[in-house]
Amino acid sequence: MQTYGNPDVTYGWWAGNSVVTNRSGRFIASHVGHTGLICFAAGGSTLWELARYNPEIPMGHQSSLFLAHLASVGIGFDEAGAWTGAGVATIAIFHLIFSMVYGGGGLLHAVLFEENVEDSEVLQAKKFKLEWNNPDNQTFILGHHLIFFGVACIWFVEWARIHGIYDPALGAVRQVNYNLDLSMIWQRQFDFLSIDSLEDVMGGHAFLAFAEITGGAFHIVAGSTPWQEKRLGEWSKFKGAELLSAEAVLSWSLAGIGWMAIVAAFWCASNTTVYPEAWYGEPLQFKFSVSPYWIDTGDLSDATAFWGHSTRAALSNVHYYLGFFFLQGHFWHALRALGFDFKSVTSAIGNEKTATFTIKS
Repeated sequence: MQTYGNPDVTYGWWAGNSVVTNRSGRFIASHVGHTGLICFAAGGSTLWELARYNPEIPMGHQSSLFLAHLASVGIGFDEAGAWTGAGVATIAIFHLIFSMVYGGGGLLHAVLFEENVEDSEVLQAKKFKLEWNNPDNQTFILGHHLIFFGVACIWFVEWARIHGIYDPALGAVRQVNYNLDLSMIWQRQFDFLSIDSLEDVMGGHAFLAFAEITGGAFHIVAGSTPWQEKRLGEWSKFKGAELLSAEAVLSWSLAGIGWMAIVAAFWCASNTTVYPEAWYGEPLQFKFSVSPYWIDTGDLSDATAFWGHSTRAALSNVHYYLGFFFLQGHFWHALRALGFDFKSVTSAIGNEKTATFTIKS
């Protein structure tokens, strides 16, 4: 984290990242514990929604964020093709069980395992030490992240191909084979909000799987090769020296998640192929006042949650505003990583009455 040259800097309790910045073992513990919280929230919320689900009211007019996602990927249907919530409780309970497993793993890394993985006796663990200003270390860790993302994409593509996902055009679950037409994938970069083919959606995920796994393998190999042996010249400022830091990585992470949230907001608001109307409610209308927002267009007189709004409206607006504030966090941490001290702004404002300046000719 940025210290502005002060070796004894301390952070408040709210700056949780600072506690684990240079403690790779504790860094892993916080990640595993966070995963457990996400699992618990997903499982608990799914059970809560399922207990309150009313088949007489459209799912998109109820509190059904998690149920809508499960229905979209073809989970919860009976043999006749009607959504009944079959198997949903099982999935929710599995999430609750795994949340305890992750929580236990987080506690193990926080209490019993080494504070820094480089102190571990396990040779493989030592490779995942944290050296924030070391490009080889960071690219090695990045490579493993990319491979996990690629594997997740493969799972999704294979799930759609073997089990099937919900097709709003048919109003039923069907098996979907991916369309790996590279020209289509290139064109969909510019009109993905209006995509209306599940085959194209799966083709995009299949392409992402290939790109992420290939990129991950490249980064792992590159990270295993010392910089001096890469024939890339000196590790200079132009190539990132003195810029790569924990604060810089945090800022880039916030930029990525913020951008994804905003894209998801626009996508959810208008697309009824990926976000079927049967599960999320009617498409929204875009408005702008003090800030952008979306409003419902359908009759929601029977809505039972979100203060009379649809699931689509709640999902889109919350994603947009979360994404907006994530991006503000990105700018904050990026400027700090570059060396900008925000305290200088308050100091300048506080000294405005006594400040002097000289104009040189």
